[in-house]
Amino acid sequence: MAVLVLFFVVSTYPQEALWEELNTRVEILYQQGRYGEATKVAEEALTVAEKTVDPDHPVVATSLNNLALLYQSQGRYSEAEPLHKRALTIREKALGKDHPQVAQSLNNLAGVYRAQGRYAEVELLLKQSLAINEKALSKDHPEVATNLNNLALVYQTQGKCAEAEPLYKRAMEIYEKALGPEHPHVATVCENMAKLYKKIGKEDEVKRLEERARGIRSNQ
Repeated sequence: MAVLVLFFVVSTYPQEALWEELNTRVEILYQQGRYGEATKVAEEALTVAEKTVDPDHPVVATSLNNLALLYQSQGRYSEAEPLHKRALTIREKALGKDHPQVAQSLNNLAGVYRAQGRYAEVELLLKQSLAINEKALSKDHPEVATNLNNLALVYQTQGKCAEAEPLYKRAMEIYEKALGPEHPHVATVCENMAKLYKKIGKEDEVKRLEERARGIRSNQ
């Protein structure tokens, strides 16, 4: 459930204004599914950021994060991994190890490892991200629910259904309370839980969750 998260600053100089303009274009192209075009613009945005601010500035980390997510969306994991790691290092140094943007980098790096089947590393990173967000944001924040959903997916993939189920339930409760019962994130958790229950033979729950997810999706 990784997404592009753009960090904007007040533009004082032309290069900063250009960086913001490029990031806006990246976001639009990403939402349109035009990942190849978005990647080229994101690469340009990173170059501008590196020339405009200190190399260890959080703005550079944001550009690295966005470009890495685009590589990730195209299956270019070997290119995404070092960018996520560099973004993580910058954020830890500039913002502190307990900052939500550090949690974001941990979550996104975990996404790369999950695609490569590196589940032990994924579990560790997601637990770190979860702990940061629970402390920095609150235990009922949507970002915490995202961590829980992602960790549950890892357990589910490994067949650890008993460990995944309570995490999905908690994620669902948080999303419903914070975002509303008809939010797309609720539908996502319904769909994930339906697959979990199908594995363990709870067909009544599968049907209920699939119907609820379809109802939410149809209203979007």
